[in-house]
Amino acid sequence: MTQDNSLVLVEGNQIQNLIYTMRGKQVMIDSDLAVLYQVSTKRLNEQVTRNKNRFPEKFMFQLSEDEYDNLRSQFATSSEESQHGGRRYMPYVFTEQGIAMLSAVLRSDVAVNVSIQIMDAFVEMRRFLISNASIFERMDRMELKQLETDQKFGEVFNYIASQTEVKQNIFFDGQVYDAFSFIVDLIKKAEINFTLIDNYVDTNTLNLLCKKNAGVNLYRFLRQGRCAAGFLVDQNRNFPEESTFQ
Repeated sequence: MTQDNSLVLVEGNQIQNLIYTMRGKQVMIDSDLAVLYQVSTKRLNEQVTRNKNRFPEKFMFQLSEDEYDNLRSQFATSSEESQHGGRRYMPYVFTEQGIAMLSAVLRSDVAVNVSIQIMDAFVEMRRFLISNASIFERMDRMELKQLETDQKFGEVFNYIASQTEVKQNIFFDGQVYDAFSFIVDLIKKAEINFTLIDNYVDTNTLNLLCKKNAGVNLYRFLRQGRCAAGFLVDQNRNFPEESTFQ
């Protein structure tokens, strides 16, 4: 931006970068306009308040928190982010008509000169949108198809995850029932043979093994010396479909 007395020249693309779309309208933020008009944001809004009847909602409106958060995500650089940050109230935004009215209430040569340049920028922006409407429409269709494709992939992945058999798990202190349920489910899935390699078999383990399906052969491998020889003989005699080895 350069200034020669009351003449202020602003590059067109600089202004266009400050135009956003909110509620289906192209608008500019009060703080950006204040910089261009060379006044404080407070003074700009004070003049608007004093001339409230000149600024209906179609000329200006205050952003909600969600709208402002969405707008901040569009700021291109960190310097712009810091320029708009730290506000104690949600900003006001002005449409093209509201910006034209601002130059009238601010009553300065700078405001008049800058408003003309802003109007030119809005005209250029509209011309650009109209001339590229077909491209934007195709982009919207492509984005919609991409969203649909992503959704279908998500459904497929969720289905695969739900059908994937869990073969191992980690249980933390206190998750006794979870561990018990997980082991019982594994035992019940055996159709022909079930092999257990465990150095610490006790009656609780044997009770769990009773959950196996009928006709399923059970093989237990224990560490030498972990149980008495009589235990092995009794187990193999009482449960012929089960075999215990050391």
